[in-house]
Amino acid sequence: MTTGLIPGGPPPERGPTGERVPQRRREPAGPAALHVDNRSRSSVITARAAASFEPVGRSVATARSFVRDTLQGWGCADIVDDAVVLTSELVTNAVVHAGTQADVLCLRAEDGVRVEVSDRYPEREVPLQGSLATMGSLDREGGRGLQLCAALAARWGVDYTPTHKNVWFQLDLPERPVGTRTAGPVLPIDLLPLADGRVRVAVLQIDRKGTISAWNEDAEELFGYSAAEATGRPLTDFAAWPHTPGTGTGIAEALRLSRWEGTYGIRGADGRVASVYASHLRVRDTGGEPSTVCLLVRDHERAVLQTPSRVPSGDQATASDGKNADPFEVFIGSPAPDDLDGLLQRTVERARDMLDADSAFLLLATDDETELEVRASTGLPSARQRFARVPVEAGPGRYGSARMPAVHDDLSAVPGAVPLLAGTGMRSVVTVPLKVEGRLTGSLGVAAEAPGRYSNEEALRLQFAADRIALAVESARLGELERLRRGSLSFLVEASDLLAGTLDRDQTLALMAQMTVPTLATWCAVYTIADQASEPYLSYVLHEDEELIDGIKSLLSKISPPDPVPTPGARVWSTPGEVAHQAALRSSMRSLGLSGGPSHRIAPGIGPTLATASAVGGETVVLPLVARNRVIGMLTLGKPTDEHFRQEILELAEDLSRRAALALDNARLYSERTAISQALQRSLLPPGLPQIDGVEVEVIYRAAGEGNEVGGDFYDLFPIGDGAYGFAIGDVCGTGPNAAAVTGLARHALRLLAREGLSGPAVLERLNSAILDEGDRSRFLTLLYGELRPQQDGSAELKVVCAGHPLPLRLRQDGTVLPAAEPQPLLGVMEDLELYEERVTLDPGDVLLCVTDGVTERREGTRMLGDDGLADVLTTCTGLTAGAVAARIMRAVERFASDAPSDDMAILAMRVPGLQKD
Repeated sequence: MTTGLIPGGPPPERGPTGERVPQRRREPAGPAALHVDNRSRSSVITARAAASFEPVGRSVATARSFVRDTLQGWGCADIVDDAVVLTSELVTNAVVHAGTQADVLCLRAEDGVRVEVSDRYPEREVPLQGSLATMGSLDREGGRGLQLCAALAARWGVDYTPTHKNVWFQLDLPERPVGTRTAGPVLPIDLLPLADGRVRVAVLQIDRKGTISAWNEDAEELFGYSAAEATGRPLTDFAAWPHTPGTGTGIAEALRLSRWEGTYGIRGADGRVASVYASHLRVRDTGGEPSTVCLLVRDHERAVLQTPSRVPSGDQATASDGKNADPFEVFIGSPAPDDLDGLLQRTVERARDMLDADSAFLLLATDDETELEVRASTGLPSARQRFARVPVEAGPGRYGSARMPAVHDDLSAVPGAVPLLAGTGMRSVVTVPLKVEGRLTGSLGVAAEAPGRYSNEEALRLQFAADRIALAVESARLGELERLRRGSLSFLVEASDLLAGTLDRDQTLALMAQMTVPTLATWCAVYTIADQASEPYLSYVLHEDEELIDGIKSLLSKISPPDPVPTPGARVWSTPGEVAHQAALRSSMRSLGLSGGPSHRIAPGIGPTLATASAVGGETVVLPLVARNRVIGMLTLGKPTDEHFRQEILELAEDLSRRAALALDNARLYSERTAISQALQRSLLPPGLPQIDGVEVEVIYRAAGEGNEVGGDFYDLFPIGDGAYGFAIGDVCGTGPNAAAVTGLARHALRLLAREGLSGPAVLERLNSAILDEGDRSRFLTLLYGELRPQQDGSAELKVVCAGHPLPLRLRQDGTVLPAAEPQPLLGVMEDLELYEERVTLDPGDVLLCVTDGVTERREGTRMLGDDGLADVLTTCTGLTAGAVAARIMRAVERFASDAPSDDMAILAMRVPGLQKD
């Protein structure tokens, strides 16, 4: 048996006593009933779709998506919202209240769509008698689904079988002229939207790379850029689209969608951000390349482009109490957008339309619930308001209506009651809290330009809508926060790895800036402080647009740096924005004065000033760089005109600043240590080599490592007196400070003792005693010491003592290579040494080569260069100058092995060229 109430049908029959008799349908139950019931309308089923859903809570959302996708695929977008609302209620009854499986069947006919929802609980009571008002009430848990069917559906009914109960409804498609997508009623002139003079529609075309390829005349008039200035540049250079990586929809994602409508800002040539309403359409050109056509108008002229929201017709929107159904209810019944930003933007737009307001805004509470942060707005300068924060509790500039609904008839009488609306022209406002389990999670408000527009009735309607949407908003917010935290953790791990990978100060500064721009900020500047007595110094500036770096650097260099306060956290620094705005204003006034009229285009010379003002005109914050309980600098982050930072971004920047401060201080300590080491190393080597008549001298010294090791090999060449010169080349065992101490002792003792007229053996014996006196700090020392005296005949006489050092090699003109000395005990081991000196004569053309063991012990696997290998290389140096000999030896040593040298190397080459003939 099938029973049901059919709106628009014949009046019910009356019994003998005058009682109302339920109508009885003679058609069979089940799907066949649709065809019979609609035969008078000549409807033919043209498509069907069916799905079953398990008795679990998530099935309701799945069923909504199924019906929405099905109807949109059939081109029935006008009735999607109503169908989704009704399906949601009926499936909820089946899977939640009845606890059975729900079967959903969608049938499309020529004039409408029928949706059937069946469950397995046929005994459930269905109210059939009496008025529609008795079918369900706000105080009853059951009956609402049938009440909604009566209010929204053109036809509806309930079919019974022994095992199933089937509730069905039919929604008729609106009749429109061919080609009409949407239409509105005829309105009085005073109700039409206002437009400033001629309505201009900017037409932009964006290629697949996000670059502007077309820019029409209206775009030139609206934004001040000529087509030549705009084409070829990315849309992101002009669009003020605040976006946090990993959350929401950014401009790049929006340009890839097939269609998109919404509000964002465009930075004009004057540096200001104009709020525009845009409609994007993704198309393909004749070559198959995708591009996006963008239509833009002023935000208050959005009616030119905006797709009107569907409002149910009077017969469909009339509820049982005779009042129109709230359009916000239709929105709430539809699935929420996947991202938080989309959900919030749809919420404020629906709230504005619901109360016929001029603007609306939504704020979300921070984690500690002490501040509210603007996350969505419409009808307001969105770029300026986005992510702005206001305190919740009492105090200057407080947001007084955050925890309770509030209505302000005229904001001019209570200035500061709603700080976000200051300077916007809004006079009346109603605000309501968003609460989840009694906890404040946000605030929703709508405002109008006229005073006295709202009463407590509007506040209750808005509060009811806010209560319905609060849980969805909080769920989306928590999901976004979780994604942001995961992204933040990954970001900090990568940042720590990069900062730990270098000890170079300049590279650390560059990494700090590159990690913050553009992920955390549009531009940044790093100030460093050398010591507590020093002023902060501007060390690095970076902007996502390289052309603006010089302008920002010039601006910051002309103003006083922020105070180095060690208090953790970010603090606002307003000076850069104020100074930049004043500079841009002065430049603009000078330009207008020269032009003689307000229509003069902005002169190219002040372009950088205006661009700089736009770049730093937003919120600027300073975070201290604190390492080892000392402020070593400040990290400054900035946004472009009228933009603000999210609280989560500031917390992430604070974590990054702590890591960056420690890395920067480590780089400073490393640089200081390296500078000390290099200065000490330089002090262990002679400042220069003297010029010796009749003898060529060349020295090559290569220290192993990265320049941070001191000690090791050393050399010296100095005058003794009476035409004699002392030379030495040595190698101290080990490295580090103790080895450096022995190196310094040896070099300076050699000079002092040699100039006292002592012989070579005597000099080395006294040096040996001095080394042993060092005790535990002493080191073994191999040393080749000699005295050189040029002769009148062009030769040179040498006296040589080789104390444990690699033997010097003598290269004769005929290519013969022979040792020039005998080995003797090294220094720093025994107290009583018996050393002797050997005499060597270098004939014209002869070369004396002295090296340290870093040369002879050069290894490649198991092979070693050795003394024989060195001698072989030297035999090829006949006829070369001293410099060429030293260079060839060093080249041969480097090529002997592929690895970098692991030991210090010193090469001393002396050659007697002979007498020059006239």
